[in-house]
Amino acid sequence: MTHYKIFLHSVQDVKDFVSLVNRFPYDFDLLSGRYAVDGKSIVGIFSLDLANAIDLIVYTDEPDSELVEGLQHFLVK
Repeated sequence: MTHYKIFLHSVQDVKDFVSLVNRFPYDFDLLSGRYAVDGKSIVGIFSLDLANAIDLIVYTDEPDSELVEGLQHFLVK
């Protein structure tokens, strides 16, 4: 399991994020407070409070380098 802290600034960011994660076979969860949603579900993501950073859990110990590179845009720095 790999953990990231991400921020989705806009509707386009949400679309880009979902498009990115759907290219990989791993499961993704997004956690906001006590809520958890499937990271591949655009409807689920829009149910979260996107005004704050979100925890991303990727269910693999070694994520693909293409995924890590794609996530750079969303990472909280």
